[in-house]
Amino acid sequence: MLLIYSEEVSPRLEYIAKLIFEDILKTKVTFTTNSSEFKKSELPKINYSFEKFGDELYIKASRLLYCRVVIYPDFGSVRYKGEKYFFETSKDSVLPFDPFAAAFFVVTRQEEYLEKRKGKYKRYNSRWSILSKNMLLEKPVVNIWANLLAQEITKKYPTFVFPQRKFEFQMSIDIDNAWAIKNKALWRHAASGLNNLIKGKQKLNKEKIDVLLKSKKDPYDTYEYLDQIFKGKEDKVLFFFLLGDYAKHDKNISHRNKELRKLIQQTHKKYKVGIHPSFYSSKKGNSYKIAKEKTRLERIIGEKVIRSRQHYLRLRFPTTYRRLIKHGIEEDYTMGYANRIGFRAGICTPFYFYDLKKEKATSLRIHPFQVMDVTLKDYMGLTPEESKEAIRKLMLEVKKVGGTFTALWHNETLGEDKRWKGFREVFEFMNELGVKLENE
Repeated sequence: MLLIYSEEVSPRLEYIAKLIFEDILKTKVTFTTNSSEFKKSELPKINYSFEKFGDELYIKASRLLYCRVVIYPDFGSVRYKGEKYFFETSKDSVLPFDPFAAAFFVVTRQEEYLEKRKGKYKRYNSRWSILSKNMLLEKPVVNIWANLLAQEITKKYPTFVFPQRKFEFQMSIDIDNAWAIKNKALWRHAASGLNNLIKGKQKLNKEKIDVLLKSKKDPYDTYEYLDQIFKGKEDKVLFFFLLGDYAKHDKNISHRNKELRKLIQQTHKKYKVGIHPSFYSSKKGNSYKIAKEKTRLERIIGEKVIRSRQHYLRLRFPTTYRRLIKHGIEEDYTMGYANRIGFRAGICTPFYFYDLKKEKATSLRIHPFQVMDVTLKDYMGLTPEESKEAIRKLMLEVKKVGGTFTALWHNETLGEDKRWKGFREVFEFMNELGVKLENE
């Protein structure tokens, strides 16, 4: 048990202290606003306030955790051991920066509440973030800051031992299009065939005919391959199915299709499954679509759906998460960037969403991911070998802090499409390395 003193235990302070100590460092924490009680206590303790008492572990508090409005704070950056940190403290603080305020700002995505610009598909762009601007996007800084705090506590209280944390690997697959050709409606074949004809893409029409005649496998039908890769590790895998109504950015097969329903049911027998809320479910006034799509999946698998990931990673604060909570989602896996690999919330540990507008922690657990197939190839333009190295570096960063590495892949990028040549090997490399590091 660890004791924290503060003149006021605000909802923000309680939230971030519990995240750092209970979720990351696996240690119980308690609070007091009574200075006499704090001074007498024999527990390992931290004074998080505006006044130091004696020789206790002291961190001069930032105003951020006592603020009740969403504004850009004064970051007060400082250099420490060759690295850049935010929210500079005082010379008598045990650390030259405030790890509680810095972690709170990054994890709650306060900067995303305040950003008025909109990127492609109205998404927040990684280059606007404080971590990207300071070359820290590929570091799990919140976990690193937690470890720095743990080191100082151990120095002060040598008999106090933090539990050892182990690296975990988690794989997730988004099914935006279950099949490229088969099991699609006749009108879709006619429309795409005519379009290919007009554009002179005769090879695509030949491939379509070969697949329909069953002389060639559908390029997106990679499910047997996935079963082979995940054999014995099924509990580490999640599948997210897109079941929205057909539209420009939601082109999966109808939820009524018998083959798709069969695929989902077979997948559910082996793996955890979740809903992939459609592109248009995130538009203003379309919250009802989340409920409709979630209900479709629940009827197919015969049980409650509690997991989700937004299609196109469309995420708006706090709207998206409030909608998910309203419709019974307990875990979300959207926290990551489309255009860059790394740590969008600066953390590689699942955490609860804190609603800044309501100033309270919620029941929605966020599972951040660090890498996506499309990011590596299309957004960052990396070769398969460069992708392997990027993944290796990220995994080792997560390994150092005993966090969870989560990857996002798609069934369609694992086929035999020339555009994705070499990325099946990247996928296999990532899975092998993840399992190896987990078992070390």
